[in-house]
Amino acid sequence: MTTTRTFPARTRDDRNAVFAVTVFPLLVIAAGAAGFWLPHTFAPVTSAVPYLLGVVMFCMGVTLTPPDFARIARRPWVVLLGLVAHYVIMPLVGWAIAHALGLPPALAVGVILVGCAPSGTASNVMAYLAKGDVALSVSVATISTLLAPVLTPLLTLWLAGHYLHVPAGAMFVDIVKTVLLPVVAGVLVRLVAARWVDRAAAAFPWLSVAAIAVIVAAVMGNSADAFRTSGLLVILAVVLHNGFGLFLGYLAGRAARLDQRARRALAFEVGMQNSGLAASLAAAHFAAMPAAALPPAVFSVWHNISGALTAAWMARRPAPETAPAPERATASV
Repeated sequence: MTTTRTFPARTRDDRNAVFAVTVFPLLVIAAGAAGFWLPHTFAPVTSAVPYLLGVVMFCMGVTLTPPDFARIARRPWVVLLGLVAHYVIMPLVGWAIAHALGLPPALAVGVILVGCAPSGTASNVMAYLAKGDVALSVSVATISTLLAPVLTPLLTLWLAGHYLHVPAGAMFVDIVKTVLLPVVAGVLVRLVAARWVDRAAAAFPWLSVAAIAVIVAAVMGNSADAFRTSGLLVILAVVLHNGFGLFLGYLAGRAARLDQRARRALAFEVGMQNSGLAASLAAAHFAAMPAAALPPAVFSVWHNISGALTAAWMARRPAPETAPAPERATASV
């Protein structure tokens, strides 16, 4: 007897998230160009970057549900593998690229800071588009974000402390305020007002997109002079950093003998960073050297382009182990 496997249809929220992440690179490119060509207009917005990041993280929080956390308990070792891969591969690759390219101190700190950030907020949707394991992607992204207040400052201090003074304690406080508290607030809002959140769900991807676009424009405006002199070098560093992250994340899943869907999820969880957080921290703690915020700004543009292209390529390749399609993709991009 043959069994017919049914696949859940995409919900309206899923389609909205897919559409948002498809046009997201174009919007971020436009924002970066606007910041570069109109620096005096967008540079003053830099002071609002932490608040904009808080909006993005709140949007992430309201998309999390109790089943998301239950998935972590069901597969703790796989989630732990993803966390170790993320917080080992990207910081060390960033450090290695900074040394290999002989980056100036400010740019080196910016590259390393991106590597020490938690998973990117668009990684879940990329995993969904790639027909990857969205449950694993959501789990790794959630826990990496919750651990960021401790791991991001410590790793940055360890790997970048010899370039510039790294105020790890102040970074910890800032990450708690701009990442952890907004995520927790979003989760609580979801718990007490789930019906309202469901009705407003379609707006959250666009709210995140708008906030990240303004962050990129502000950081690029504040770093326009640095980009004119070091733009090609920064682009090379970012492309290498992101590319190695995607590739080594996939290899980590393969080395652990995870199925194809899990490997695809780990590729995005390792290779895509919360560059908005890195840009916010660079703007706040290395304000005397605006170039430090340049790699996170460029990373924000590039990793969404490379992520969308990689997801489209993976989606066209067969995955023999593929299980039923994921229930949903998180709405925050």
